[in-house]
Amino acid sequence: MTVVVKPKALVDAKVRDFQMLIDGKWGAAAEGRTLERVAPGHGVTISRYPAATKADAERAIAAARKAFDDGPWPRMTASERSLILLRAADMIAARADELAYLDCIESGKPISQAKGELGGAADIWRYAAALARDLHGESYNTLGDGTLGVVLREAIGVVSIITPWNFPFLIVSQKLPFALAAGCTTVVKPSELTSGSTLVLGEILEAAGVPAGVVNIITGTGPDVGAVMTSHPDVDMVSFTGSTGVGKLTMSNAAQTLKKVSLELGGKNPQIVFPDANLDDFIDAAVFGAYFNAGECCNAGSRLIVHRDIADEVVRRVAELSAKVKVGDPLDPSTQVGAIITPQHLEKIVGYVSAAAGNGATVSHGGAALDLGSGQFMSPTILSAVTPDMAVAREEVFGPVLSVLTFETTDEAIRIANSIDYGLSAGVWSRDFDTCLTIGRKVRAGTVWMNTFMDGASELPFGGYRQSGLGRELGRHAVEDYTETKTLNMHIGGRTAMWMPRRNGLLSTAKREEKGGRDA
Repeated sequence: MTVVVKPKALVDAKVRDFQMLIDGKWGAAAEGRTLERVAPGHGVTISRYPAATKADAERAIAAARKAFDDGPWPRMTASERSLILLRAADMIAARADELAYLDCIESGKPISQAKGELGGAADIWRYAAALARDLHGESYNTLGDGTLGVVLREAIGVVSIITPWNFPFLIVSQKLPFALAAGCTTVVKPSELTSGSTLVLGEILEAAGVPAGVVNIITGTGPDVGAVMTSHPDVDMVSFTGSTGVGKLTMSNAAQTLKKVSLELGGKNPQIVFPDANLDDFIDAAVFGAYFNAGECCNAGSRLIVHRDIADEVVRRVAELSAKVKVGDPLDPSTQVGAIITPQHLEKIVGYVSAAAGNGATVSHGGAALDLGSGQFMSPTILSAVTPDMAVAREEVFGPVLSVLTFETTDEAIRIANSIDYGLSAGVWSRDFDTCLTIGRKVRAGTVWMNTFMDGASELPFGGYRQSGLGRELGRHAVEDYTETKTLNMHIGGRTAMWMPRRNGLLSTAKREEKGGRDA
């Protein structure tokens, strides 16, 4: 039976009222409307944000445009921008408890996890600060004695950054510092469900020395705000993280003005396990990969592809460990799985489980919502006897639901892993390095973990194949993604390759006319 930590009443909780940041000024939305956020783990209103409209989005874009075209940020030296980003990282670390609390209470994630994410976010800001000073172009002095080629990297311009609700502070930190390091200006829209920590980030960036208009933060819904941010002609690039469906809409909007687009979208990530694997390590990684962040994670290891010889043992041991997972109060430091983001999303998760069971899958653990008195929670769930054609094996459930499929040969495992539309990440478990490398080379995914799962570092690129998105975040090339390249082709001396031959001993027509038509 799953361990339950019931939410405590937030007796002292007060609604925190936030304002938006546009052109260095904090204020309400143009129409004065607001959005309220109910804590998914406690069932009480805890935040209130401005409900931005098209007019607010246009004002923020205009501020970012002016800051890029006329302001100091793109014209600062790399070292000056780097120092500001480092100050921001220090301030993020100093306010980590406040930021973690906001992410915990608004998204329902466990407070211990939220604090860990804040540590990772501060590291990303420091890494981006280092890359700011390493951004450079190229030179070519081998093109001939009279030619020098220089390739510049210039900030792309105004960037719209749209982030989701599942990792509110971490994901904005995978985008914004790299855009700033390159010299871009930005309009940021966090999810309307979890805007609090991003708005506090605006305070931090102001205090760190980011000039007015460089970072504008607006709060509102996708139809009201996101549509403008992805289609407006004064926006040069869109960086979006969210569902594949909204990613396609974002790409369509951006195509009208041929903006550059970076998309980090959905995943249905497999962990492939062979009989020679270290099963103790794998079982722990399987439970972690499935239930981390309540499964509301694009990187979730939501598919186990298990060799038939060990399938029964794996299901039994994963179920036994799942029963020990602590579900409940996001504010309790011992909680491992917190609340589901909204009642509607919980209903969707339960629907996937019911449909799978109706199609022949076996519910080997969990399978139902948990009534803890307040908020919305889902029991960690294992579905065995799942076949590759089932929706639960192909579509992103985005909840703590683990599907177990089986295979007999390596080729079959690879075929099952590649049989879906996504390709974000994958894992392989075997003591045979040849097996690991074969899977790593043939599975179509942006990251393949070998004998580990969901490890990461600021230095390693992150992104997916196919409908998991376009482009990569993090890594040393992350800053370059927010740049354009410009070639300067410089010629030294007189023109060496004339298109029209010169007449021997004759002046040009202009010179002859100047001398009255007489030849020299």
